[in-house]
Amino acid sequence: MTRYKKKIRTERVRRMNTVLQKLYPEAKIALNFSNDFECLIAVQLSAQCTDERVNLVTKKLFKKYTTLDAYANASREAMEQDVYQTGFYKNKAKNIIAAAKMVRDEYGGQLPRTLEDMIRIPGAARKTANVVLSTLYGITEGIAVDTHVRRFAIRFDLTDYTDPVRIERDLMEIMPQDMWWGFNHRLVNYGRDYCKAHKHDCRAHPLTPIYPKANTRWPKARSF
Repeated sequence: MTRYKKKIRTERVRRMNTVLQKLYPEAKIALNFSNDFECLIAVQLSAQCTDERVNLVTKKLFKKYTTLDAYANASREAMEQDVYQTGFYKNKAKNIIAAAKMVRDEYGGQLPRTLEDMIRIPGAARKTANVVLSTLYGITEGIAVDTHVRRFAIRFDLTDYTDPVRIERDLMEIMPQDMWWGFNHRLVNYGRDYCKAHKHDCRAHPLTPIYPKANTRWPKARSF
């Protein structure tokens, strides 16, 4: 990223954050949970699934499994049925059970509080780790780049890349760290309330005046 491009993008994302903070002053995760491990599970299940669907699934899941041991000792077949409606259920079920075993056996039943340790947990890649750390502990070691953040970063020319890891690096370079927290949640809400992923006319949306070309930029979807 050139110095000039960095300057332009820094000002653009600052203006975007100003608008987003006014729209969503109390940005928070839309997933329901009652303890730290349930937060991890909910975020894992949200991959390629709506928050609404995840909340319906976890309402039953969290009543069925009430301890870390219950998750760790669950059968793969039963867990697959329990999370089936969230999609990619085989892999998600495998990761939930493996995550419970690791948290219990290697971390003493408590989620780790560093990105380095968190991404060791099965199913907790950088996006999941960033969301969990910031949501539970206010720890911002990075920016969670999910499908929402990815498409808005590309549409508003905040990055030169399409890969989530490189997008995160670009965003961290143009945003002060005190803006990292909440950026993901606000864009998720903005995408839901104003600007959904399908191609449409968004000239009247709150963020578009900051970068009018965004109305003509529609990046292809990417699976995580």
